[in-house]
Amino acid sequence: MWSSVNAVLNSIDNFVWGVPLMVLILSGGILLSVRVRFLQVRNLPLAFKWVFHNEKGQEGEVSSFAALMTALSATIGTGNIVGVATAVCAGGPGALFWMIVAAFFGMATKYSEALLAVKYRDVDANGKTLGGPFYYIEKGMGKKWTPLARLFAFFGCCVGLFGIGTFSQVNGIVSAVNNFFNPEGKTPIAIPGIGSYSGITILSSLVLAIVVALVVIGGLQRISKVASVIVPFMSILYFVFAMLLILLHITEIPAAFAQIVISAFEPRAIAGGIAGSMLVAMQKGIARGIFSNEAGLGSAPIAAAAAKTKEPVRQGLVSMTGTFLDTIIICNLTGLSIVITGAWKVDGLEGVAVTTYAFQQGLPFPERLSAFVLMLCLIFFAFTTILGWDYYSERCLAYLSHGSSKAVKIFRWFYILAVFLGPYMTVSAVWTIADICNGLMAIPNMIALFALNGVVAKETHDFFAAGKHKLD
Repeated sequence: MWSSVNAVLNSIDNFVWGVPLMVLILSGGILLSVRVRFLQVRNLPLAFKWVFHNEKGQEGEVSSFAALMTALSATIGTGNIVGVATAVCAGGPGALFWMIVAAFFGMATKYSEALLAVKYRDVDANGKTLGGPFYYIEKGMGKKWTPLARLFAFFGCCVGLFGIGTFSQVNGIVSAVNNFFNPEGKTPIAIPGIGSYSGITILSSLVLAIVVALVVIGGLQRISKVASVIVPFMSILYFVFAMLLILLHITEIPAAFAQIVISAFEPRAIAGGIAGSMLVAMQKGIARGIFSNEAGLGSAPIAAAAAKTKEPVRQGLVSMTGTFLDTIIICNLTGLSIVITGAWKVDGLEGVAVTTYAFQQGLPFPERLSAFVLMLCLIFFAFTTILGWDYYSERCLAYLSHGSSKAVKIFRWFYILAVFLGPYMTVSAVWTIADICNGLMAIPNMIALFALNGVVAKETHDFFAAGKHKLD
């Protein structure tokens, strides 16, 4: 049964993530980079300064730092650990090259999304700040584009419920827990009509669903508070261990970089034909990069719109740092670890097992300790992603339902159910479904970014020309 499902899903995925969508996203990032004069290079230090420096006289629900942590909670997840491994195994080391290229231009995309989200945000009757692609499509492009805004919101609900938010994150968490506590797959429990699973799998999915339920009921304030604690701590922990692995193999770095670049254009020369063509490396690298940092999807601006700021450019710069931290730093560390240790070439490994193997082989610690650290990072990364995407998808549903609280409450229970069911999906099916939903969500958002690129350029020029960046 699963083989037939996977075949259908792969056909849809290849169609959605074909050359046209990759060109759309990359060309959008390139256009926006030119329009803002490669602001992602010139103003990156200023952007990091504003991450920790609250704006005076701000308007919104949460601080810029909390908004960024909420966005990062949704981006730093299994994509950084499992997604990178999946991309390298499927597309060869060259997938890393295209992942970084997409992230570089994606920083300008993320900047533009957040800028537009703050500029066109709204406040509802309860005083809650609302914003995101559905608002800058409707208010920026005009009412006649409302169907496009609704299309984005619909796909946003799907991505949260079936893609990044639930299945892939939960599957990654439970796989990591199983690999650590039950590596031999003992004591399977048969579930009629579904298959046999370990008690660890069933218990993990149940506990995770309960904990998620306890947090998401608190809404944005509770999610942002949890994210503001977990995301920085776990990011630093993962960074330290990954950097240690790389430093211990520092002499192998030049060869690894050479392999990545060569494989990006001639993957057959590196992988002996296994990795496929250059197009596969591009497809997997760009798709996994977007899955990880979400630049172009239009998700992060939903959180950015709630930031306490009155300057769209300022929040755009703060949000831009998320793509840099997520992909250019964390994903790159994962990818280098996998390439250096040769984990991507080991037969029989997939998903989190690839990164686990890299940490076990590359770090000077007992294998159980390395596996435990990676499991811990993945659990918390994925957990915060689940929380962040619940908020995103709820905002999308609120837009579709004209603010119906009843619809949002019902959606939450379906979301919790999807969290529980995540482990029982196959790894291949999980990532393919996520890819499809991501691609469909990106299309209306990228159309809006192309249409409003002049607004982004004008807001950016006016902000710096007025010297507002010197006022703090």
